[in-house]
Amino acid sequence: MEIYKGEKRQSYLEKHSIEHLFSFTIEEFIEVHKYKRDEWIIQEGMRPDYLFYVIEGKAKIYVTHQNGKVSLLNFIKANDYIGEMELLNQIYYSKGIQTSTETICFAIPFQHCRTQMLEDATFLRELTKFLSIKATQMAAKYSQSLAFPLENRLADFILQTADEEIYREKHVTVCDFLGVSYRHLLHVFAQFCDKGYLKKEGHQYRIQQHEKLNELSMKLKNE
Repeated sequence: MEIYKGEKRQSYLEKHSIEHLFSFTIEEFIEVHKYKRDEWIIQEGMRPDYLFYVIEGKAKIYVTHQNGKVSLLNFIKANDYIGEMELLNQIYYSKGIQTSTETICFAIPFQHCRTQMLEDATFLRELTKFLSIKATQMAAKYSQSLAFPLENRLADFILQTADEEIYREKHVTVCDFLGVSYRHLLHVFAQFCDKGYLKKEGHQYRIQQHEKLNELSMKLKNE
């Protein structure tokens, strides 16, 4: 992880200002953190020291079950918060947050801003909107597993996790997240390659026809 300072920090603060989300001046407290691909923003079980606001990049939320199995829970993208549950709850088991691409976040330290944020009606109103949308999207994911074929859901998954048109997620992770068999998943990947949507390169895939995958993905969004 790298912390931007000086002019570089200031340029991100100006380009992606979040002052409108608060009724108090937040800019002086904000740090700008850059994470490499596959770097952990939050280690599972360890409470973060910051509330993060993603301005560039993508990340994934993981949890380890009592039997040792690790599951992918959801995705994080630009304009999402990370650490909001730790802000609101003194006792909360932190999920693991790992980047899918190079990711840049605003990091607001709890030490200096927790009380102000929890007493700020403007910020809490915005956070409530975010949590409401997040809950709705999680509910939609489960209904889509019954309503849509794997082709649509896999296309959406590929687009959400790809980094610069390269997809490299483990098949077992995808099977668990989408609730499908390994054999069915491989069958659809083979179809995508036959149609020219993807090209297999070793243990990863290169997106060849982004627009075709997007067409399949958009059917979920237009539900």
